[in-house]
Amino acid sequence: MSRRTAPALLALFAVPALLTGCETGGKAEGGASGPDADAGSALAAVDTLTVKGRAPKTGYDRARFGTAWADTDSNSCPTRDDILKRDLKDVTYEGGDCRVASGKLAPDPYTGKEVTFRRGRSQVDIDHLVALSDAWQKGAAKWEPSKRIAFANDPLNLLAVDAGPNRSKGDGDTATWLPPDKGFRCTYVAGQVAVKKKYGVWVTGAERDAMKKVLSACPKEKLPAGGAPTDAPGRFHAR
Repeated sequence: MSRRTAPALLALFAVPALLTGCETGGKAEGGASGPDADAGSALAAVDTLTVKGRAPKTGYDRARFGTAWADTDSNSCPTRDDILKRDLKDVTYEGGDCRVASGKLAPDPYTGKEVTFRRGRSQVDIDHLVALSDAWQKGAAKWEPSKRIAFANDPLNLLAVDAGPNRSKGDGDTATWLPPDKGFRCTYVAGQVAVKKKYGVWVTGAERDAMKKVLSACPKEKLPAGGAPTDAPGRFHAR
């Protein structure tokens, strides 16, 4: 495991493997991950991802992934508040135990610095490890809306982070963007591999190679797992 793993992703490692989404067939071109890739490792999982070229971004819109922060787990709290509650320390609330008012990222996984969250300000974002636009160009354009909604709200794909580096990431994949904190890169890339495996999102050749390069430095890094379904509840299907 990498030198410093975010508590949220560390917690996911303890969940039994439930990557039940669409699986891609065959190994990617480029050979095996190598003799140092342990079974169950993120490095070994890279070779289960399909390798294809990036499709056009035509038709992409955030609304294609449903209303932002839909309550797909039916706990009466928006997904954004669920993730803030999970990832922040010293959390305070407004009017109950759902709406997060303040807290601290200590540390922020992308920079290693402490970042303060206060509602209504923009120091903390909820990042999609696999950006919605990236997924759109690598398979999600052809998904059912309920799968896109599940993807956008899956805790496995979400992390509270410093807003600055997150916005510099844009829709970058492993080949084009990595967290400034090198100590978090293994965990970050392992999370992307897990999400892409779960939902059947493909990778480009350059992306696969970049994933292997990062994970070869931490061949025992486990593949995170998460049990959220890959299909949003029935009430979202008509959207």
